[in-house]
Amino acid sequence: MWSADPSRSVDGRGGLPWVEPRKTRIGLVAGGLGAYWPQFPELLPQLQASARRVAERFAALDCEVVDVGFISDAQEGAAAAEKLRLADCDLIVGFLTTYMTASMLVPVAQRSGSPVLLLNLQPTESMDHASFDTGAWLAYCGACPLPEMANAFERCGVPFRSVSGYLEDERAWARIDRWIRAAGVRAAFRHGRHGLLGHLYPGMMDVVTDPTLVSAQLGGHVEILEIDDLRVRVEKVTPAETLERMELAREIFTLDDSVVEDDFRWGATVSVALDRLVEDFDLTTLAYYHRGLDGETHERVAAGMILGASLLTARGVPAAGEYELRTSLAMLVMDKLGAGGSFTELQALNFHDHVVEMGHDGPAHLAISAAKPLLRGLGVYHGKRGWGVSVEFDVKAGPVTLCGLGQRRDGTFHLIASEGRVVPGPLLQIGNTTSRVDFGCDPGEWTDAWSASGVAHHWALGTGHRVKDLEAVAGLLQLDLTVVSP
Repeated sequence: MWSADPSRSVDGRGGLPWVEPRKTRIGLVAGGLGAYWPQFPELLPQLQASARRVAERFAALDCEVVDVGFISDAQEGAAAAEKLRLADCDLIVGFLTTYMTASMLVPVAQRSGSPVLLLNLQPTESMDHASFDTGAWLAYCGACPLPEMANAFERCGVPFRSVSGYLEDERAWARIDRWIRAAGVRAAFRHGRHGLLGHLYPGMMDVVTDPTLVSAQLGGHVEILEIDDLRVRVEKVTPAETLERMELAREIFTLDDSVVEDDFRWGATVSVALDRLVEDFDLTTLAYYHRGLDGETHERVAAGMILGASLLTARGVPAAGEYELRTSLAMLVMDKLGAGGSFTELQALNFHDHVVEMGHDGPAHLAISAAKPLLRGLGVYHGKRGWGVSVEFDVKAGPVTLCGLGQRRDGTFHLIASEGRVVPGPLLQIGNTTSRVDFGCDPGEWTDAWSASGVAHHWALGTGHRVKDLEAVAGLLQLDLTVVSP
C-alpha cells in the first residue's frame, strides 16, 4: 500500500522539509506513604523499581519525560510540585504505587496548572494470597488511595482522570497512550501558531471564526497573513528550486495527462514559497482563501496553492482552503492522533449503496490515500477563480472518523465526530479527495443528524475509529464532544 514519506530530508532548496514537532512533555511523580518504609524494609525498593518501569514505558511512547522522582510525604510532594510547575508540562502523571495521602499530590495538581492523570498499576495481575504478608500486599495497594485522590481533587476543583491495571497490562497502557496523544493535541494548541491568509470566502457565514476565541479557548496564536506575504516569496523562488520541487512532486504523485506543464511549474513554485511562509512565521496550521480577478498575480498565487498545501499537510502542517480556520484546527487534531485528516465536505448521497459521498478539492492528507495520489489539471476550480493542478485520490478502505470543530451561539467551541467505514465503489474523477462512507444507517438520516450537530460544512476526515481518542482530547481541552452515530 502506498504511503507518503514525510521523513525525507532536504537541503533547503525546494525539497520537502520536515519540521521536527515538539515532543509531548510528561511530568512524572511516583509516591507512597513514608510511614511504611521502616516497617517493611523491602517495600520501598520494590515500589521504586515499579516507578522506574513506568518511566521506561513513558519514554518508549516518544515523550519528553520530566521525572521528579519518588515522594514519601507532603513536604516532598510540595517540592515535586514546584519542579513540575517550572517544567511547564503538558500532562502530569501521578503514579500511586501504594497508599499515599491526598496532601502529597494535591499541591502537584494545583501548582502545575496542567491536566492530571493518576495511575494505579499494581505489579502483576493478582496477589499470591497464600504467600503474601502485609508488606507484599502494600505493593498492590495503589487502588486504595485512588478514591481519596478523586474526592480531594473534586473538592479542590482540580479535574483528573485515572487508569487502573497492572504494570505490563497492555489494555491499561493503550488507555494511557490515549491520554498521552490527547496531551499532544493540547500541547499543539497551546504552542500553536495558526496562519489565516487572505480573506473569507464571500457568504460562508458558517466558517467565520473569531481568532481571539481560538487563543482564549484553545491557546496559541492566530497569525493574520496577507496574500502579499505569499506573493513576495513566490517572486523570490529560483528556477532551480522550482525544478527540484517538480521532481519531488513526480516522485510523490502520478501526473495525469490533463496536467499542463506551465500550471505544474507554477504550482511547484508556489509550493516552495509556501514552505518559506510556514518557516518564516513558524506556522503550525494554515487556512487560506483569496479571490483575485482576471488572472492577475494574486489570483494566480491563490490558485496555485493546492500542490504545496497538500505537501504541507502531509508533513504535519495542516492546510485548509476557503479560509476554514476551525477545519485546519480539526485537521491538526486528527494529524496529532495519527489519523491523517483531510479537508472534507459532503458531495452527494448514494441511497442505492447506502453510502455518503464526501471529499473536497484542495489540500489533502497524502498519508490516507489508498494508492499513489494523482495530480490532475483543471481548467476551472468550481466556485473559485483560477485554474491549475489539483490533488486527487481515494481514501483507504476501512474505518474512518470525521472530526469537526463547531462553534455555538455563545461562541464556545465543541468537537463533533462520527465513525464510519470507507467502502470501495465508483467515485468522481474531478481533482478531489473523495470517499464513500458507510455509517451503518440510512444516508439521509445520518446527513440530517450530522448537519444538526452544529458542524460547519467542512471537517477533517481521518483513518481509524477515533471517538475514544477524541473523548480524551475533549476532556483535556475542556470541550464538549458531540458524537453522531446510528
